[in-house]
Amino acid sequence: MSTSNSPSIQPAVKAGRFLTFSLGNESYGFPVLNVREIIRMCPITPVPMMPDHIKGVINLRGSVIAVIDLRAKFQLSPCDYGDRACIIIVQLGGSAGSKILVGAIVDAVDDVVQIAQETIEPAPDFGGAPDTQYILGVATAQGGVKTLLNIERIFLQEAVLQQTITTGSTTQDVMRVTLEKTFLEQRSVTQTTMLKLDPAAHQG
Repeated sequence: MSTSNSPSIQPAVKAGRFLTFSLGNESYGFPVLNVREIIRMCPITPVPMMPDHIKGVINLRGSVIAVIDLRAKFQLSPCDYGDRACIIIVQLGGSAGSKILVGAIVDAVDDVVQIAQETIEPAPDFGGAPDTQYILGVATAQGGVKTLLNIERIFLQEAVLQQTITTGSTTQDVMRVTLEKTFLEQRSVTQTTMLKLDPAAHQG
């Protein structure tokens, strides 16, 4: 098959361990190295003037973290959160070597699977959601197809927002008031950690 008309070159996908999760009937995967922990659904404080897919912020053990709805981000049909819905806390690299945490709401977390290099194929060129710019590749594992996602591209906008929250550099008074309100409202709320991953333990 000729690839001369390929619209873009996707980053190479490295074999390794991926946390798989569901959105509807489809299965997706984040590299385990980028996953900090998984928590149950908890109260989310809305932030004014944000895109629809940014649900708001949560207070996670004293840290305010932006939370997005991956269904809305991928323009999938909305649905009520079920009993298995949860928030995946992902870790991204920030400026000057800092770490940025962002939360992603998913329908359900499935498993941590080992993806072999020979099972990974480039992202297909097709229309629809999710946008292929968010896809690193597809792989077969545990008898099914897993769509491997590009965390950096998915959370680029949210990482900027989170860095603004962390540094306090926003000039919007309404943002500061919302964050202060989040601390006050959620200081007595304890998030239940479903799974906590140590990225260092998966290196190598």
